[in-house]
Order: sequence, then structure tokens, then C-alpha cells
Amino acid sequence: MKPDVIVAYPLRPHQMAMLEETYTLHRLDLVKGEERDALLRKAGPVSSALVCNGHVTIDEALLSKLPALKLAACSSAGYDQMDIEAMTRRGIKLTNTSEVLCHDVADMALLLMLAARRRLPEGDRYVRSGDWGQKGMMPLTTSTSGKKAGIVGLGRIGMAIARRCEAVELTVGYYGRTKKAGNDFAYFDTPVELANWADILIVATPGGPSTEGLISADVLNALGPTGSFINIARGTVVDEPALIKALQERRIASAGIDVYLNEPNPDPRFAALDNVVLYPHHASGTEETRDRMAQLTVDNLAAFFAGRPLLTPVN
Repeated sequence: MKPDVIVAYPLRPHQMAMLEETYTLHRLDLVKGEERDALLRKAGPVSSALVCNGHVTIDEALLSKLPALKLAACSSAGYDQMDIEAMTRRGIKLTNTSEVLCHDVADMALLLMLAARRRLPEGDRYVRSGDWGQKGMMPLTTSTSGKKAGIVGLGRIGMAIARRCEAVELTVGYYGRTKKAGNDFAYFDTPVELANWADILIVATPGGPSTEGLISADVLNALGPTGSFINIARGTVVDEPALIKALQERRIASAGIDVYLNEPNPDPRFAALDNVVLYPHHASGTEETRDRMAQLTVDNLAAFFAGRPLLTPVN
């Protein structure tokens, strides 16, 4: 008999076909309300694995309906909506896919940084509107090379961002819970100290309660009126009202944002700002990376059911 697997969030079509061939799937992602409750009553006692991503909430309420669960295979890097402590207490392993998405996410951090500082959306509009021909050259922008980039969170993604920053001749410093070995970057004890040093502040730390509001009004004030703020982490990491106010009042120069508190309907005040570049939480959104993320999720499931070590365990 095929093992039972609950799908709370689908994978790419090719990988879904692989799952359908190998497992008996219970499609929680396709039902709501009473149908969802009925599916959980049927599948919960027999399903030892769950396919999900970072948008799926795994809390005590859901876990109580999944008594057989032993693996949650997450097809994203982030898992801040999951109660890791509760899962660990119950002996449930979590895997994620941060190993295969770091390069595209790091590329997006660099893209947002350059677009914000060189005012790329404004330049695009300036050409399309005919203003270039009517008004002459647009105002001068701000150089990137030779400046200082502060990275909050020097994990796998943060390090990939750091390498890209060095490639465009930025000096790199960082803040994290602990000092990282194997690099010569300047380390700062607090985000405020890092922001005070940096011209550009890039957030690459995980979300969740431990980092909620880490980028505060004080951090943004320390970054200053010529500074740029880039967030490819999670919306919860920054005090979003403070960020919007800092941009409105030009207490920071610019921002590039991929993640928001309210997704997919961010605070409408962002859209009214001309000094922020907005992206729809799509930093890992390439065909190649999403395929790799889905395949890694499938491979973690295969390892679990074969009794082999998990490829990318979180807990």
C-alpha cells in the first residue's frame, strides 16, 4: 500500500505527479470549511507526512488533528508560521528548502538595492512618459560602489548577498545572534550599531517571534537620510509603520521591499511612495529555483519513508 501524505500546499506539476505516483495524497489544499475538517478526520490518523510551505500555519490546533504526523516537508525557506517547539515535543521533523533558493533570493536583494538607489522605476517612467524629451535629463542618483552594506543575518542567504555586495565593491558588515567564523566582515553587536555604520541595510534573517520588529524606528533613524533599506526576509522583521513613516519623511532615502506584513495586500501607503521599489514576495520566483525547491521536498519525503537521514532537517 502507498503511504498516506497530506498536501497542505501543492508542489510544481512535475513533482505533484511524482507524489501522486508514490503516495496516497489527501489534498487539504483543495478543501475548506466542513470538507477540510472531514478530510483531517479521515487522513489525520493515517498520514505520517505533510507537504506544506511557509504560508501554512502549523499550530497546536492543527497538530491535534494529525496524531500520526512525523514529518512536515516544507517547500520554502521560511517556516515562521509553524510551532517548531510543539512539533519537536511531538517528535515531528521539519525540513525546508533554503539550500536551493539562496542564489535567486540574493540576486533579488542586489536587484532591489540597485533599483532603489539608482531610482530605476522612476527612470523607466521618465522615458515612457516622454519627460526625458520634454524636460531633459532626470535628476542625479546615488552611487553604490564604495559604500557600506550592513547585512542583518549572515546565514546561507546572507552570505550569498555578502558575496554579491563585494562584487559591486561594497564594504560588508553584519549583525547576527552570534559572530560567524570564516569571514573578515565587520561584526556589530546590535542592529542600531550596524545601521549607524552602513549606507545600505539588508535584512536576511529568519522571521518568527525572535526577530519580530527587529528593524525598529531607532534602527531606521540610525541608517539616516542617505541610507537604503532592503528586505527580502519577512515582513514581521521590520516595524512596518515606522518604515513607511521614515520613507514619507525622508529620514531614509530609499527602500527595496519583497516582503510585507499583510500579503498579498500590503499597506496601500507603500504604493504612494516614490522612494521605494516594491516586489510581490517573489525573490525565489524563478522556474529553475521553484523546481529545485519542489524536488528537494520530494526527496526529503523519499528519505523519510525509506528510513534514511533527512536531507535538510530544521529541528
